[in-house]
Amino acid sequence: MTVQPYTPELDGLAEPDGLPRTRSAGVGRAFGTFGELLQGVLPGTGGHFMVTSPVAAWSTATFAHEPDSTSIHVAPRHKRKAAKLAQRALRAAGHSGGGQLRIGSELPEGKGMASSSADLVATARAVADALGVRFTPADIEALLRGIEPSDGVMYDEIVAFSHREVRLRERLGTVPSMTVIAYDEGGQVDTISHNHAATAPSAPEQREYAGLLDQARDAIRASDLRALGRVATRSAELNARHMPRPSLPTLQRICRDIDGLGIACAHSGTMLGILLPHDDPETSLKAEIALAACASLPGTTMLHRSLGHGDDWSYGGLRPLAASAPVAAPTSV
Repeated sequence: MTVQPYTPELDGLAEPDGLPRTRSAGVGRAFGTFGELLQGVLPGTGGHFMVTSPVAAWSTATFAHEPDSTSIHVAPRHKRKAAKLAQRALRAAGHSGGGQLRIGSELPEGKGMASSSADLVATARAVADALGVRFTPADIEALLRGIEPSDGVMYDEIVAFSHREVRLRERLGTVPSMTVIAYDEGGQVDTISHNHAATAPSAPEQREYAGLLDQARDAIRASDLRALGRVATRSAELNARHMPRPSLPTLQRICRDIDGLGIACAHSGTMLGILLPHDDPETSLKAEIALAACASLPGTTMLHRSLGHGDDWSYGGLRPLAASAPVAAPTSV
């Protein structure tokens, strides 16, 4: 792992609350996803893969290095994987000790929005910021590997990603931002348990996934949202063969009624969403119609926006964690 020196002009992080920053404390953040645009298994030794669906919602981590400590104290208490990642990051950067780690997130847990991956990537960046070093995306992959599968949120673009191996397959680029009418079927899904229990796709399905990956690559490079929506919809349909998606037919009907781009889903989560071009002047009205139509469904519906051309994927203008936000008592790992 190559650790790059800190350079202030590349930081891009605002001073929390306008106070001066010390190099012993750092902040990091990472966006989540709205499920995946495509997820499946490729033929032969191609293995499991996903095409990421970055969304404008972030996890933020703050880390204060304590060289004389022997542990990482984390809040909220249950973020133990982030604490383990922080310890790994310290050692990878050649530092001993421990510290105080605090995580806040706009991403719900267990819904398929990469909340855990975003927490871990944000933590790695916060530790690096505190130590005055930089981890490349490949460095962060190495830190996450062995902790849990990852959603590829260390890359500031859409990527094809081997999530189980925590390894980049291919950078694909960006597309114009999309509005997502997001429907939550309810409950929570543990990604690791889901991966263990998931039924393997058939050989014909694997060949279809390979074709869909080619189509997704072409659509992203051409900024063709219609074509990308067709890929996402087909991926959701294939997912429904192996994981119950009772609301999918209803959402597909609503999508057709408002001339949406397609349906995206969290393949190991609870979310499905109707995609619309964010900058289309008709999108606001279409979203209102879709939200009203979803009101008869038993779950909850909300709006999200995907990250796209011209967005600051690093969440420039850092919004610090609110001082009044309730924080659980730290625990040591």
